Amino acid sequence: MIAWGLLALGLVLVVEGLAFALAPSRMDDILALMAKIPRETRRLIGLIALATGVALVWMARALGLG
Repeated sequence: MIAWGLLALGLVLVVEGLAFALAPSRMDDILALMAKIPRETRRLIGLIALATGVALVWMARALGLG
């Protein structure tokens, strides 16, 4: 179980790191745009992302990948 958690964290860091390494100025633009979005909308986006992630993990486990 710990190995799967470390794998998941590592994959998140790879994706995030790529975004910042390949397009740092674009990330500045995206962060400025995010700051303009109301707090409740950002919270809703986060909850949707969380639910989607949980659903993907559940589906992967149901398919026998975990």
